[in-house]
Amino acid sequence: MGLEKGIIVYHLSADCTLSEVEEGKIYIARVQGFANFGTFVQLNDRVKGLIHKSNLKTRHNERDPVLVKVLAIRSNGNIDLEEVTPSVYHTEVVVKKSAAVRLKELSQYLGRSVRIEGIVAQIKQTSGPTIFTISDGSGIGNAAAFIEAGVRAYPEVQLGDTVTMIGEVMTRNSQLQVEVSSLAVMTGEDGERVRATFEAVIEARAEPEDLPFLIKSETLEKLKPAMRKVAKLIRRAIFEAQPIIIRHHADADGICAAVAIELAVTGLLRENGSDFDADYFMMKRAPSKAPFYELEDITRDLDFALKDRIRYGQKLPMVILMDNGSTMEDEPSLTIARIFRLPVIVVDHHHPDQEIDQYLRAHVNPYHVGGDFGITSGMLGTEIARMINPAIEGQIRHFPAVSAVGDRSEAGERSLYLSLVRDEYSEEHCKEIALALDYEQFWLRFNDGREIVKYILDVTKDAGVHQSLIRLLVDQANGAIEEQMAALMPHVEGRRLHNGAHLFLFDVELFAHKFTFPPPGKTSGEVHDRLCKEHPGEPVVSIGVGPDFAVLRSKGVLMNIPRMVRELRDEITGGGISGGGHLVVGSIKFVEGMRTTVIEGLVAKIGRAETQSGSA
Repeated sequence: MGLEKGIIVYHLSADCTLSEVEEGKIYIARVQGFANFGTFVQLNDRVKGLIHKSNLKTRHNERDPVLVKVLAIRSNGNIDLEEVTPSVYHTEVVVKKSAAVRLKELSQYLGRSVRIEGIVAQIKQTSGPTIFTISDGSGIGNAAAFIEAGVRAYPEVQLGDTVTMIGEVMTRNSQLQVEVSSLAVMTGEDGERVRATFEAVIEARAEPEDLPFLIKSETLEKLKPAMRKVAKLIRRAIFEAQPIIIRHHADADGICAAVAIELAVTGLLRENGSDFDADYFMMKRAPSKAPFYELEDITRDLDFALKDRIRYGQKLPMVILMDNGSTMEDEPSLTIARIFRLPVIVVDHHHPDQEIDQYLRAHVNPYHVGGDFGITSGMLGTEIARMINPAIEGQIRHFPAVSAVGDRSEAGERSLYLSLVRDEYSEEHCKEIALALDYEQFWLRFNDGREIVKYILDVTKDAGVHQSLIRLLVDQANGAIEEQMAALMPHVEGRRLHNGAHLFLFDVELFAHKFTFPPPGKTSGEVHDRLCKEHPGEPVVSIGVGPDFAVLRSKGVLMNIPRMVRELRDEITGGGISGGGHLVVGSIKFVEGMRTTVIEGLVAKIGRAETQSGSA
């Protein structure tokens, strides 16, 4: 028994000929017919041999499988065989000694039989054949293997295996597909060779093009290595057929950042040979209501991903967080992602917490290089999208300008991006697009509105629809804002703080319309803008207060909202305090019963903050 553990039984693939058969080796065969002097067998459709009756060990019927040892290969091509019956053995596939076809070249072999080597990226069982998605680094291809309707073909082949496949190149639903005649896992040196080749090809293809930025920016130049790393990871995920989920803050800045990446990814998916509907099952974009990755978000993403892995044989996805993901508020969700080994990438401009980086594969944030939130996520996302897929630049070059005005950036990069596109998109037009995005996303709730957003952002280049839609949405949004302001402004309460700043408090729950546009955050921003105009050149802080939250906006007061939130959490027992955001724009949450205590503590800290006209 001990000797038999090392016995190898070889299986000839469909295109093998006599030249691949070796004397002394054992092969899997199938009984073809009988004669007085022995039994004829087939090692495959092309290779036949004879087991002399003196070398038969058992009785057989036609089509029975049998293991045979090659005794001799005669000069005329006849093969003398002997039946063997080992009780313990393992099998290896013999493939024809011919070069494998690269998947990117598959269209050149339509109607012909080919051999392909690669990595199994997806296994989908249909009501008919089993569909194997194979990646060889050069591209992605589908292969259909059929035993009987709804039955899993080649059950020994698993996701991530290195395989060799033989089949005929066909078209199915206008897509190239290989009709499989043999498929086997590659082990040993051959498997290692294919995997090493795959890795080398993927690594080279994933390297993003070294493009100059759309504008001159010292901060962006410092961020370039981190941005290239993110672009490379995303390109690699596409070439390895790993699904991608893009999560983003549900405002104009987050939408611009995420849609730029979405367009780059979907364009590269099509270029890489993915299915015509891969845009929808290989790439998902979803808004996050809060400016961080909430537990509700990771729960939804993980639920869909695990179901897709079972239903469609997909890998678990890469998660890209845009305009969120860099603060301690994200940690609960990121710990769950780490349990399931979901690779997470963050592109954000909120003030980061260093502890978060332990959960991330890559992190782009202007604060890492001495910048601040004035470099918007839309700017970062657009430049990274160009690195991923330069072909989409014409569709997205105005996104940074839209995100800059939508997020009220005061960085020097704002004017540079606006100047870049001013011939086609004026500053006022960019503001209208940003407002339209905010307004439409409010009604979309958790939906991505993928096609509607393309018209709003003018990706479709349908000027008539774009202009009419923007005009309508802006009119509706401004009407809703004016109605909200008319109700709320009379109830704004002001006071002067010790540091000379004007502080304004207003209740966005009692004195504003609920469950409609603008929501509390947007409402607070609109109030703040009006108050800043009433007090030009003076420091102004506005706080929109709800039953268990407050939204902060500051101009001229040098606050650090994330630090203030952490300090209040430590100082106020039983406050249930959390929150964060940018240094001077953010929010805080608390338990309703502690609202007065928390707001008073918050106001006291604001009163001690430095102002641009002096210190407290």
